Amino acid sequence: MSVLFAAAGAELSKIRSSRIVWLITGAVIALHLLIGLANLRNTSTAVEGITPDGLIEIFAGEHQPAGEALIDLLVSFSLQIVVMFLPIIAAVIAGQEFREGHLAQSVLAVPRRGLLMAAKAIALVVFMAGVAILVELISNAYMFLAVKDWDPGLLLGTDTLADHGKLLALAVLVSLVSFAITTLARSTLIGIVVSVLLMALAMTQVLARTVPAVDALLPVSAGRNLLLEPADADLSSSAGYAAIVLVAWALLSTLAAGLLLSRRDAR
Repeated sequence: MSVLFAAAGAELSKIRSSRIVWLITGAVIALHLLIGLANLRNTSTAVEGITPDGLIEIFAGEHQPAGEALIDLLVSFSLQIVVMFLPIIAAVIAGQEFREGHLAQSVLAVPRRGLLMAAKAIALVVFMAGVAILVELISNAYMFLAVKDWDPGLLLGTDTLADHGKLLALAVLVSLVSFAITTLARSTLIGIVVSVLLMALAMTQVLARTVPAVDALLPVSAGRNLLLEPADADLSSSAGYAAIVLVAWALLSTLAAGLLLSRRDAR
């Protein structure tokens, strides 16, 4: 076990020392900050207009219970960053191994390929969890500024904290899937293209409306099914089923990448 943790620490150091990873991560966080700033006034105005019976109008003509609507908005704000950009960061991290002989160096350091893949997966989970937590903290900061004069305790509610936990799990799992696909393909570009395709299928809801059974089996769609409320979105499965799909994608794709890596020569 100590060997695994030592290898994971070395892999995490490689991620942290990658300039391109930090550039892309910084760009994603900056985009999140800008979007939040742009939406802050609208959210604050909606909170100021909450009716005496607790209804809010976030979208024109739609009056909803304020607490639930604001939590849904908070989750959606972080969700779009998680499913759109975190898989791209994971693909870039995986792709770094196939540049300039990095994989050969990794194999020389950790000859056991299964151990090497496990170490890479652990390092990725730690890094992406940190990015996801930062995304959620930014979302919470903007929401706090909007609701502090109405209900500052909203962000500490049980449902809100549970949603944050689900979002963190989603961020880690979809990142693992993207990482594994990139490793299988040995191409950053293919990993990014597949991630964007999965995101587009989920966000456009093309499959959710036509073949929901197929949509429910896709990882990003499962993320929507896990986090969003059925009353607010066209979902293709229950939250429990979505959780199983996400875990299965992460485990099976990572195992497949590990098996393939163990049978290939480092090049």
